Amino acid sequence: MEINSEIRRLIELGTKAPSGHNSQPWKFKVIDDRIEIHPNFSCSLPVVDPSHRELYISLGCAGENICAAAPAFGYIANWSSNLTPSGKYSIQIDLKKAELEPDNSMPKLILERQSNRSIFKGKFIEEEKIDMLKRVSLEENINAYFFKKDSIQSNVIKNFIMQGNEIQMNDTNFKNELLSWIRFNQGHVNKTRNGLTYRVMGAPPMPKFLGKMIVKSFLKPEKQNKSDQQKIDSSSHFVLLTSNNNTPAEWIALGFSLERLLLKLTELGIANAYLNPPCEVDLLSDEFKNSLQMNGYPTIIMRIGYADKTPYSPRREVEEVLLNNESSIGKQ
Repeated sequence: MEINSEIRRLIELGTKAPSGHNSQPWKFKVIDDRIEIHPNFSCSLPVVDPSHRELYISLGCAGENICAAAPAFGYIANWSSNLTPSGKYSIQIDLKKAELEPDNSMPKLILERQSNRSIFKGKFIEEEKIDMLKRVSLEENINAYFFKKDSIQSNVIKNFIMQGNEIQMNDTNFKNELLSWIRFNQGHVNKTRNGLTYRVMGAPPMPKFLGKMIVKSFLKPEKQNKSDQQKIDSSSHFVLLTSNNNTPAEWIALGFSLERLLLKLTELGIANAYLNPPCEVDLLSDEFKNSLQMNGYPTIIMRIGYADKTPYSPRREVEEVLLNNESSIGKQ
């Protein structure tokens, strides 16, 4: 089916959403003025994300990009999440034409947004900007908490990140999965159009076999903790997002809320990066929740602060993420 240029552009902006290891685990289906977003389980991360929680969050982020950008193309967008007969959740976005003032600011923000894994500049974010971030609207049952560096809560989060690194970096399966998503040279990037590129990782290009050997030598708890300690110390705040019931429908809603927050961070010139081990390691998650004494299940941890821009991650072409039949979306 031929897709009009406006909807095609909205899907392209949807693909600019963040995802674990830049796995891009989505497929888009167009039916008239409706865009559906389905999980692509062939791009799942079974070790770090066995329940598909982060996958569904990524789908929500893609959905928010489409809804936020829709007015720039003359549409009002309404979304819902649906449980399919096969037991998978999907997102339905209904678009309705409306007479709106042209505003390209949101598509520009979507294109500008990035995860920034660098060491930040060590400058605190002004309180008025933190207040603006706290006013970003969140979906029902989703909560966002902001903790200034060196606060009691930030130190708790930091300690759990270090414990999570200890567990993950001693897990051979975790390390092998991570290595499988690293792209070590431009040819590798061009072939896959996904994953963590050598540029994003701050490394020079090198042959794949050599890159794997070198990166594997760095995937050790003490080295990861030393690196993360520097990055945390250079940041201003932690942001923690929780969901009240830890269900797939709430994971999708958290994705919409997260992307809304990420776009506001981008608008304010504030960088962000994820440090999720305490939410990903089952041995830690309950203790982490209890230590912070807050409602909801800890789901996403970000550090935020000021930093220079870094290289952007690649994205697959629109044709590659369009859903033609059920076999295209992988198996759960």
